[in-house]
Amino acid sequence: MGEGVCVTLPVNGHSMLPFIIGGQESVILQKPVQSKKGDVVLAWVDGCRYVVHRIIAIEGDAVTLMGDGNLSGTEHCALKDVKAKVTHVVGADEKPHDLYCRWRRVAARLWWHLRPVRRYLLAIYRRL
Repeated sequence: MGEGVCVTLPVNGHSMLPFIIGGQESVILQKPVQSKKGDVVLAWVDGCRYVVHRIIAIEGDAVTLMGDGNLSGTEHCALKDVKAKVTHVVGADEKPHDLYCRWRRVAARLWWHLRPVRRYLLAIYRRL
C-alpha cells in the first residue's frame, strides 16, 4: 500500500453490515490520500488491532470510527493510524463493487440516520 498498490483483504465479523458482509466478502484497500468523514478505512486502534470501519468524525488529529453494523460502540485512533481506505467490496461474484458509488453513499447516509432502529433492521437482515 505504501507504494500505491491496491491490496485485497478478506474481512470477518458483522460490524460493517449491511454494506460489507464478513466471511463472505473482501475489501480492496488503497493508501489514503486525505481521509474524510464517511470514508471506510482500515485503522490501527487501541494499539493492538486493525478494524475496517467508517470515519464518523475527525477533530484535528483524532479520528472516531464506527462500524455500520454497530449499534453504539465507537473506536478512536490518530489520523496517522488510518492505514488504508476501502475503495471496493468484492463479493461472491468476484467483481469489485465501488463503495462510493452514488447509491451506496446515499444508503450510508440514510443508514447513519437510522441508528435508533438499526437493531431491528439488522435483526431482520440477519434472518433473511
